[in-house]
Amino acid sequence: MADASTPYHDRDGYIWMDGEFVPWRETTIHVLTHGLHYASSVFEGERAYGGHIFESRRHTERLHRSANILGFELPYTVDEIEKAKHETLAKSGLENAYVRAFAWRGSEMMGVSAQNNKIHVAIAVWHWGDYFADKMKGIAMTHAQWRRPDPKTAPCEAKAAGLYMICTLSKHAAEKDGFADALMLDYRGHVAEATGANIFFLQDGALHTPTPDCFLNGITRQTAIKLAKARQIEIVERTIMPDELKNFSECFITGTAAEITPVRQIGDVKYKPGSVTEALVTDYSDLVNGKIKMPA
Repeated sequence: MADASTPYHDRDGYIWMDGEFVPWRETTIHVLTHGLHYASSVFEGERAYGGHIFESRRHTERLHRSANILGFELPYTVDEIEKAKHETLAKSGLENAYVRAFAWRGSEMMGVSAQNNKIHVAIAVWHWGDYFADKMKGIAMTHAQWRRPDPKTAPCEAKAAGLYMICTLSKHAAEKDGFADALMLDYRGHVAEATGANIFFLQDGALHTPTPDCFLNGITRQTAIKLAKARQIEIVERTIMPDELKNFSECFITGTAAEITPVRQIGDVKYKPGSVTEALVTDYSDLVNGKIKMPA
């Protein structure tokens, strides 16, 4: 099994690519691929627990929606991609893993316009542990320089590769300063999300979370809301301003990679992972591992 230091291009195994399994090291694309130069690529990040891909179909449906938003149609149906994902997971020999399904425009045309480019689809599976080490301690976050863009300037409802450029820049800057992640504001100066995860805050027993009107309404975010409601915890989706951060007692982020991860600090503001966060971390773990069912 490859460890975290093994480059992703140089691993054993197989990747499902354009309808067939190809040896991992042979799944290459040309340097003049449109997806590389113009970010015409969409993807999904998913996790498998005990051989079961959590919310698999919802991820595949979102992959199709993202492609349509970027102006292309996937050459495989939802059912076909679902079948391929589960076959790829089985072929990997892993039960607990990360699953990446993605699609991109090929190299037939090179320019802003690429109407005739072939659409490629691939699925890769690899071992994946906790996104943040000792996450129950809570991560420390800083503030990002970059902001989530106006929906009129970028296709914010798509899980598109190009939208993550400012996330990478923000996370790199945070890590350089000794933080695990960064809090991003939106184009209006409202609290938005972390670089790859949604965010929640606890105040007087209710969970407050930014309205996802210019960033993804994550599948894990939606799951956390269902789990909280099942515990009779009030959910308040609203505009949250940066000067409100000091008013909250607990904070956590949600995402496929992060799962539910407590936050102990954002800039100079400190939080203590408490009973609500701990309960939802436990509930989410029980859910993805099949110990409890998804709440209605």
